[in-house]
Amino acid sequence: MSHNFSLPDPIGESSAFLDFQTKLSAAAKVNRPILIIGERGTGKEMAARRIHYLSSRWEHPLVTLNCAALSANLLEDELFGHEQGSFTGAAKRRKGRFEAADEGTLFLDEIGQTPPELQSKILRVVEYNSFERVGSSETIHVDVRIIGATNSDLLAMAHKGIFKHDLLDRLSFEVLFIPPLRARQGDIPILAEHFATRMAFELGRDEIPTISREAWKTLESHNWPGNVRELKNVIERAVYQSPDNVIRSIQINPFEYPFGTLDCPPAGSQQVASIGSGATTPPPVSSHPPQSLRDMLVCQLGKSSFKDIVQSVEVDCMKIALEKCTFNQRKAADLLGLTYHQWRGLYRKYSDIFGPDTEEAQDSEG
Repeated sequence: MSHNFSLPDPIGESSAFLDFQTKLSAAAKVNRPILIIGERGTGKEMAARRIHYLSSRWEHPLVTLNCAALSANLLEDELFGHEQGSFTGAAKRRKGRFEAADEGTLFLDEIGQTPPELQSKILRVVEYNSFERVGSSETIHVDVRIIGATNSDLLAMAHKGIFKHDLLDRLSFEVLFIPPLRARQGDIPILAEHFATRMAFELGRDEIPTISREAWKTLESHNWPGNVRELKNVIERAVYQSPDNVIRSIQINPFEYPFGTLDCPPAGSQQVASIGSGATTPPPVSSHPPQSLRDMLVCQLGKSSFKDIVQSVEVDCMKIALEKCTFNQRKAADLLGLTYHQWRGLYRKYSDIFGPDTEEAQDSEG
């Protein structure tokens, strides 16, 4: 395991970014679990690295694992290791990530995707610093600080029984929210120039790129749903495509098909169904839907009826509002700009999806 010190300076001057960095630095010094919550592309892993290297554990291992990338069995093996002969193919003992991170930090990315059966085992490590390898009864003791990251609403998931309340309580000593790029407008020029300069050096160019006024207008008008990662890709692509050191145009969407339209999945699959069909995984926190919603509508026009499309959008909005408001219907109505009477009408309209209106029944009883 590499112990090399690596702590790049954070890039940004906006008040939202500086406030986040202040909270991060303070939390790093306290030897407790931390949750990092932010949209895709905001730099959750980089934040976890900064916490580790600002902590007293900086000389010890920082081990990372993406919980969404593995099946339940493989994730258990990665986290806890196994004994020789514990399953077919287990030719020798293997240490897991918890052992590898002993005295250091274990960063669990996409921790909200951890299967419920493994959440109990992780909870035991958090509470008692001990576990058993797969296929073993020997208790192993470790000293590991856990940093979890997610773009999901873990509290809503806990209310739905998808994420264990006990584990959430143990992990949430400090909850850090990374500001999205749209909340850091003043940082966009700083980041763009940084990425442009680095890409120019990578391409072996001698001059630092400059960004034209028209290109700046494009950058400033975009809402950046992919956040810093998206900005990095856009700027690097622009430098690569520019014949000289002046960036005159910006290509936001590299998938824009120049020969018409491409086919896409029918209504009811993946994006449309992911929120409106009672999927077990809640949507990302503040997923910033305008662009993706437009893409979905383009795909569905001509393939689904107008009535079905409208229903899908209404149900999606209601489910997102409920999850963001921890299933309080009055707050969800306020979030959508609806009166409570309007909300109840929609709730009854889609009772086959939401189930009986228990809140109305409680009101009538009261």
